[in-house]
Amino acid sequence: MRISVFGATGMAGSAVVAEALSRGHDVTAISRKPPGDAAHERLSVLGLDVTGPDALDPVLAESDVAVVTIRLAAGEEDLLAPTTTRFLDAAERTETRVLVIGGAGPLRSPRHPGLLVVDDPAYVPAAWRAVAGASIAQLQACMQHQYRGWVYLSPPAVLEPGPRTGAYRRGTTRLLTDADGQSQITAADLAIAVSDEIETPSGEHHFTVAEQVYRR
Repeated sequence: MRISVFGATGMAGSAVVAEALSRGHDVTAISRKPPGDAAHERLSVLGLDVTGPDALDPVLAESDVAVVTIRLAAGEEDLLAPTTTRFLDAAERTETRVLVIGGAGPLRSPRHPGLLVVDDPAYVPAAWRAVAGASIAQLQACMQHQYRGWVYLSPPAVLEPGPRTGAYRRGTTRLLTDADGQSQITAADLAIAVSDEIETPSGEHHFTVAEQVYRR
């Protein structure tokens, strides 16, 4: 399968690239500043500013699936939703499936079912609220688009570097937590969930994941 990863030098993007390559897929790693030459025979690297005027169509036309995992600079959060709309416009033209790695903000809080995570300070401190709010606008942009070949992955409250355990839990629109109320996953395990969804589409448009909890 041909997979293009937008935001490939970020924490999540680089993990998705590594996981997809390990499964035998052909990957194009795309970022504003690509990290030099490809270090794998099935890896291509491409420099592209997704917020600029560069055409997405040629890249998507050569992809079976595009993974969109972009993070904009502070103060540019309002560009996330329109940038995502541009991706879906191009994906519709090229009939390319899109998996968006977004934010936890649109999920329902496990403490207050009527409250979104973005409004629950236990999971979204004030300093993160602008980013979390942008993820809500991003999901709304997906839901309002006429193209339906997309899926939106909301990570847990904490996405961090760490080992690949090979396991994860999957949910739908409610934040997943452990017995201590923690909501987290490593980027390597998130990448497993991304590849699983790419290889075997669930048919869901919005889902979430978290680390696997083992009983003691």
